[in-house]
Amino acid sequence: MASTTTTTTTPAVAAAKEPQPAMDFLHHPYTRAALPFVNGGLAGMTATVVIQPIDMIKVRLQLAGEGVRTGPRPSAFGVARDIIASGKVLDLYTGLSAGLLRQAVYTTARLGFFDTFSKALNKRAEAANRKVTFAERAGAGLTAGGIAAMIGNPADLALVRMQSDGLKPPAARANYRSALDALVRISKSEGVPALWAGALPTVVRAMALNVGQLTFFAESKAQLKAHTNLSAQSQTFAASAIAGFFASFLSLPFDFIKTRLQKQQKDPLTGKLPYKGLLDCARKVAQEEGWLRFYRGFGTYYVRIAPHAMVTLIVADYLNLITK
Repeated sequence: MASTTTTTTTPAVAAAKEPQPAMDFLHHPYTRAALPFVNGGLAGMTATVVIQPIDMIKVRLQLAGEGVRTGPRPSAFGVARDIIASGKVLDLYTGLSAGLLRQAVYTTARLGFFDTFSKALNKRAEAANRKVTFAERAGAGLTAGGIAAMIGNPADLALVRMQSDGLKPPAARANYRSALDALVRISKSEGVPALWAGALPTVVRAMALNVGQLTFFAESKAQLKAHTNLSAQSQTFAASAIAGFFASFLSLPFDFIKTRLQKQQKDPLTGKLPYKGLLDCARKVAQEEGWLRFYRGFGTYYVRIAPHAMVTLIVADYLNLITK
């Protein structure tokens, strides 16, 4: 009698024999790794277009009355009126190319690195059968913010130079055509290292900003969830507004010093800079202009920080949703 051999196919083998669907571009491993950076950059650039006029006014407020304790005390509305009266409404968008370049570099890196660090923390926490701690998330935010601020400093410098150029006498203005033009001309006239002027306060500002956003956003959202009947969306908006206030309060002095250091140029007669660094700038401002000068334009700064964060997060969430 001829023996009959029966071949048993396991589910795993059967699945392996079936034709596998081709992997589309959106779900390629390299694409998935790049998406947090791309989505973060697009979200930040969208937010910048919305708040650029507010940022322009903020910079002009910080530079008004430099070196004089009893100098002018302009208001945000007054600065906006003067800018429009001396030119046109589009002057409020001076430096937009630099602002977009900064977001393309800074926010792309900040959100991209934070997402990458967060995924690594989640994997490690799952392997240890525990949850990611708040300290770990804060550390990821601080690290991502610091790295991104250092990378994005040249674009930030170009933005401040372009926005402050209109304060100079017409004959002394650089009249930068774009962010790239500003970067090239600054490099040629002052040297490439000048592109990182104010880098230290920029990094410290970014870290202080992230601490304010991370700590107070998480705490505010938890308190609102426990003590109010607000919807999840309303809780997010309210927590963002509260976090924006504390982020502004903690970071504004460093943002103020950053603006002063990035705006400064060598005196044509002495060849010296007005400030030697972060501490020297802080000391001179405190002595010559008073401690409260560090918080000039707080309202404008808050109105710039909170909406920018909210728009960035909303757009980033939407982009993450449609690119799943």
